[in-house]
Amino acid sequence: MKKKLLTAVFLVVSLAFGLVGCSNPTGGSKPVEDAKTQFKSEIKFYGSTTLAPVVSQLSTNFNERYATWDKVDSQFDKKDIAIYVSGAGSSAGVKSVIDGVSDFGMASRQVSDEEKAKIEGYQDFKLGMDALTISVNPKNNLIKLKDSLTSEEIKKIFSGEFKTWNDVDPSLSKTEIVVVTRDIGGGAHEVFQKAIMGDAKVRADVIQAPSMGALVTKIIENENAIGYASYGMVNQNKGKLTPFKVDGIEPSSENILNGTYKISRPLIILKKGSLLPQEKAFMDYVVSDEGMDIIEKLGFVPNK
Repeated sequence: MKKKLLTAVFLVVSLAFGLVGCSNPTGGSKPVEDAKTQFKSEIKFYGSTTLAPVVSQLSTNFNERYATWDKVDSQFDKKDIAIYVSGAGSSAGVKSVIDGVSDFGMASRQVSDEEKAKIEGYQDFKLGMDALTISVNPKNNLIKLKDSLTSEEIKKIFSGEFKTWNDVDPSLSKTEIVVVTRDIGGGAHEVFQKAIMGDAKVRADVIQAPSMGALVTKIIENENAIGYASYGMVNQNKGKLTPFKVDGIEPSSENILNGTYKISRPLIILKKGSLLPQEKAFMDYVVSDEGMDIIEKLGFVPNK
């Protein structure tokens, strides 16, 4: 029987789960079962655009291996595995769990105690670590002069105190610096704000990218751009981005894990209440050795 691949990734900026569809695939010919006994074949993940491609790849592999739930466990119904992954930012992912509109939230930042208090039976699964690298286009002349930026230099660049590359180093041209961030209200920016900016605000004309992929694309396309690119995305785009050390510390897997690289962040999947058996089966796969290998292949630091 040919396997049907139903996994989908929707990188959207609003809660639009109606797009993924939850209707009976038989077109309503089967009577609706009691909600308590009906087998739930669909699982919805929502949140971090950094984690969305990771969970999508994991769900694709899981689906290609099993296709229907009864092949995962003979006690499960013979229904197509349907794992939907939507990216809209970490804070949106946390809120989706609070509001009960997703089965799982994805966050690439710490979940606050205040947020946890709103999620009855809160539990999470740490997939690994990521970091925000201060990256530029390989054609940027600054990398010929230095391989490290201080926290203070980064703050001055992102706040707009340094407006041209000449302000960073007098030997460079007076070409305007193009600063790229994630959306200011998102989880990635929250991590960057705490680690680097403190009370300072980013410049008013900053380009706010809707996803980490879009942020990286802006840097790849513009040799005068600088942004905080995800460590995983840098690894996925080797040669297209050049990350700086921060205060002399390289954004390496070792330094991210031991915490010496200061702009590190966890990769978390969160859940309200207990897991259904089929949800547990998938999450067991996610945190398995095979799952961790996939996370590592995608450029992140797995939670081994």
